[in-house]
Amino acid sequence: MPPALQRNLLTDIGGISVGNADDATICSGVTVVLPPPGSTAAVDIRGGGTGTQETDALSLDGSIEEAHAIVLSGGSAFGLAAAAGVRDWLASKGIGYPVREARVPIVAEAILFDLLNGGQKDGLSEAYVRLARQACLTASQEGFALGSTGAGYGAATANLRGGLGSASTDLANGLKVAALVAANPVGTVTMGTTPHFWAHLLERDGEFGGLGPPPAWGGPPSPPPLKIRTGESTTIAVVATNAILDKRAARRLAIVAQTGLARAIHPVHTPLDGDVVFALATNQVALNEPL
Repeated sequence: MPPALQRNLLTDIGGISVGNADDATICSGVTVVLPPPGSTAAVDIRGGGTGTQETDALSLDGSIEEAHAIVLSGGSAFGLAAAAGVRDWLASKGIGYPVREARVPIVAEAILFDLLNGGQKDGLSEAYVRLARQACLTASQEGFALGSTGAGYGAATANLRGGLGSASTDLANGLKVAALVAANPVGTVTMGTTPHFWAHLLERDGEFGGLGPPPAWGGPPSPPPLKIRTGESTTIAVVATNAILDKRAARRLAIVAQTGLARAIHPVHTPLDGDVVFALATNQVALNEPL
């Protein structure tokens, strides 16, 4: 397996900033990803129950090549208000798509469902605007917190707490790839009723407990354990690279990243999931071959 980069975080891709903000009162939070100017953005949507903003602009049919921010948020539909907070913050910095003298910030967002995890759920739209601005103010190109923070604050899997995770890797010829995920799936990240992770083959430095595969594995139970209530699940992610990619190639990167979700979660991409992967290319290193 290629080695991890310095921090093993999305911010190992030069120029990308990440900020988290969460609120224990509402048991939820927001994560904001700010790419450097000139980055290419794309999206791939696989879940049957998604909640998004500006994903049409990032589709191959859209004329927009760049997003000025990617937002991952809890709060279900209420969390979509976070994009407004980020747009206002970007506009205050003069950042946006130029239309003569105007600047229109392109802020793409995906949300997850965490409305039944306790906490005070009144006035949520205003709370997400506030959290989004706070995340922008704290965004950094250095380290950032993982676990129960940001968009992952109120997340859960079918049998474990969810949360925010990140990883990076160093490929050949100066190419780098990194990912940031808020995991709140309908399925499990562990194999059946065991503590062994589906993604054990990709484990680094004992991050999953170093358990490896189960000693005797007869396959997953049928049916597998699920969060069975409609609308309560989603895994949302950002994958980034320093490679030079156009929108079509960036979307292919997002598609490949969805395969990573399929290796780590069972089941995935169900009608009850809102699975969305955004892709960012900072366009710093030439890609000599497509693979």
